[in-house]
Amino acid sequence: MGAGLIVILGKQGSGKGTQCPLLAARYGVPHVATGDMLRAAVRSGSEIGLTVHALMDAGRLVPDDMITEVVRHRLAEPDCALGAILDGYPRTEVQAVALEEMAGARGIARCIVLDVPTDVVIARLSARRVCSNCGTVYSADPPPAPTVCSVCGGTVVQRPDDTVEVIAERLRAYERETAPLLDHYEARGLLTHVDGQGTVDEVFARLTDVIDAVHA
Repeated sequence: MGAGLIVILGKQGSGKGTQCPLLAARYGVPHVATGDMLRAAVRSGSEIGLTVHALMDAGRLVPDDMITEVVRHRLAEPDCALGAILDGYPRTEVQAVALEEMAGARGIARCIVLDVPTDVVIARLSARRVCSNCGTVYSADPPPAPTVCSVCGGTVVQRPDDTVEVIAERLRAYERETAPLLDHYEARGLLTHVDGQGTVDEVFARLTDVIDAVHA
């Protein structure tokens, strides 16, 4: 892909977790998913993990300084030297400013927003189930959802932050904290909106069209 960081924004359930690994594979750069890193911290039982656990269960955003430090360490690793697909960071304007400093010579190549209506993401998240062991994602729509992971044999569960009540709080937090990022990146000429509805292949094609144009 060449130098640069690609920021993927969108409501929870907009498809970032599906599309970002595909983009990382396509362009040969890491998928830096802050949600995965934070859940790993929770599983570790570390001090930061305990704090993150309480925040995530309540549907609240992790504080800027905490998540920025996690991302800073990840982007300093050798495999991010040419760039990365960023999923879940930045979520606030403070984080966006911090990311510009972290990016250095790599720069922010593009910020892409996956646009999906709120009622669609609520339905997607409410139906989402994940393997408690390997994190493979399943859907309970149509029912029934699997209870055993076909990848590793682990137990498939609904995450505590995928209940309707917590989803609603997460979406309110997105609108309150993350939506202002659109103005931030628009002012820098880096923002592109992509329709997040359709098949996985259709959305992937729209995303790669945008990224290929940036690096043409």
